Amino acid sequence: MYRSTIFFSSGIAIYYTMASKRNKIALGAAGIVGAGIVSWRAFFPWIGYDLTMMKQGGRLMNLFMKDINDERYVINMFEEAVANHPKKPFVIFEDRVYSYEFMNDQANRVANIAAKWGLKLGECVAIMIENEPSFIWTFLGLQKLGIAVGLINYNINGQPLVHTIRACEAKVLIVGSTDRIVHSVKEVRSDIGDIPVYVQGQHRGPEFQSWDSLMLATLPIPVCPSIRQGLTMKTTCCYIFTSGTTGLPKPVIITQLKGIGFSKFFQFFNFIPSDIVYTCTPLYHSAGFGLGLINTLDQGATMVLKRKFSARQYFEDVRKYNVTVIQYIGELCRYLLSVPESPLDGKHKVRVAVGNGLRADIWETFKQRYNIPRICEFFAATEGTAGFINLSNRTGSCGRYSPLISWLDKTPKLFVKVDIDTGEILRDKNGHCMPVGVGEAGVLLSGIPEFLNDIQFYKGSREMNEKKLVRNVVKEGDCFFNFGDMLSMDSDYFLYFKDRIGDTFRWRGENVATYEVSNVLTELDIIHDANVYGVEIPGTEGRAGMAAIHLADKVTITPEVLKVIFSHAKGKLPSYARPLFLRFPKEQAVTTTLKQQKTQLRKEGFHPQDIDDPLFYFDEQKKTYSPLTVASYGQFLTQSKL
Repeated sequence: MYRSTIFFSSGIAIYYTMASKRNKIALGAAGIVGAGIVSWRAFFPWIGYDLTMMKQGGRLMNLFMKDINDERYVINMFEEAVANHPKKPFVIFEDRVYSYEFMNDQANRVANIAAKWGLKLGECVAIMIENEPSFIWTFLGLQKLGIAVGLINYNINGQPLVHTIRACEAKVLIVGSTDRIVHSVKEVRSDIGDIPVYVQGQHRGPEFQSWDSLMLATLPIPVCPSIRQGLTMKTTCCYIFTSGTTGLPKPVIITQLKGIGFSKFFQFFNFIPSDIVYTCTPLYHSAGFGLGLINTLDQGATMVLKRKFSARQYFEDVRKYNVTVIQYIGELCRYLLSVPESPLDGKHKVRVAVGNGLRADIWETFKQRYNIPRICEFFAATEGTAGFINLSNRTGSCGRYSPLISWLDKTPKLFVKVDIDTGEILRDKNGHCMPVGVGEAGVLLSGIPEFLNDIQFYKGSREMNEKKLVRNVVKEGDCFFNFGDMLSMDSDYFLYFKDRIGDTFRWRGENVATYEVSNVLTELDIIHDANVYGVEIPGTEGRAGMAAIHLADKVTITPEVLKVIFSHAKGKLPSYARPLFLRFPKEQAVTTTLKQQKTQLRKEGFHPQDIDDPLFYFDEQKKTYSPLTVASYGQFLTQSKL
């Protein structure tokens, strides 16, 4: 029996068990009852939606199981597309069209180069390349050998970069040609050991080897598929790193099985070979890579790839290249709405927008202004065991989990109560988790499918993986995956994302773990304690980082101290994890158990008129934290373009 964790039905990942009598009976009964339910639509208006989604889930399961049985790995998807339509555009990038045949030639060159390194199946090569075709053909070339690929965030530097390369145990590093990336790697070259580092472009210094020289000197001879003999569904395809909250992200293991799961996601809206997807999110991220790229490979479709997001150019590109599917994150849509309106806004061929984080307050405005027929908001996690998707166009919803779907779900999903201050899950007198009521936000827990009992979410210690698990949830001995996110359910069983719990919030589309940022700040001897939390800024998505700082004894707030904190934060933390605001309260905010208390601090926000403590903001121009006063508040918002 084989269960899958990748199919979402009306927002739920339904786990079908092949040859399961219970499921056959359940689904058969649903079909028989279906006719009678038609007359009940007045009382249960969404029952038709459930039945349709059950049918859709079954179709996706069949596609998934076929790929498993045929051993159709990610690289096989690509090579199949090359064989079927070699001249078809695979990637459109900066007005250049890259066919499947050309991309395969480049991938073959990569494979022939890497074959000489003597790496074993599943060993890792890290790539740190911006959104460009070379990212894709480098990944595919390594996949031809069964080599796992570490997808490195090209925005990190310093110690976070060293940690990331070490975390995936990279044997080789391939770096893009951008000066910024090369400089970041050059700074830490001596810290990452003696692993070979190849840089795109010609002769970038004695620390590196020229990748372009090797590519030019290598023929695009296909490598024999037998070289990756031994590849299985459990073999690591790549590592996608969790958001670099402190520059110390964790490598999520993406197996070949999970890669196949990614490849079916767009089938919820019937993604086909003639579709053209627009991807401007980073390819090192699960949205751009797992959804945009892998679904394109699965169908042999076309991807319009953007080096980086541009609000002004977004729909210009969409119209120019006849895009049919666009990807988004919440802030992206808000930025698009900030572009001056044009009569051309709704003139395009887009049939669906898919993504996560689109807030209800701009949902309808975005949909109507840009004439988007269908918005598929989803909820998931790269390392998660389930997810939800909204296929009903329900404003603000990320899916639905009705009693019927819940009854058929072989791997249950629960929404349970959590202590808002500590982030800890609450338990009843029996030691079990407590479900929330309708309209109440609760943390999502998802059961672990039986065939994934030995699942390892991250490459790392057992303790690292154990932190994502919650045990004894409903009964003794059970085990659930903790998403760390708060969702709520309305009376129609539609789901809505609410917030990150406990120590994590989102800013600039990335997750920020407050306790890890605190650990980085307190590396400074002048800081006794740092209580980090997120504050809401009107008109922006997510929360900006703010730190309540308590200085060490005999240390006072001086211009020198503020410059030291600024330099430390900038050097040790990615831009989205650096506290935008500093606050210096007179007393520490802690609970009776001496745990940091964040709730009241979050409520007070960052406006100077609401806070008596000294306030400062991250001032890039002056290279310090500058005073934030009532007088400078408006100017700060304008300059920061928040």
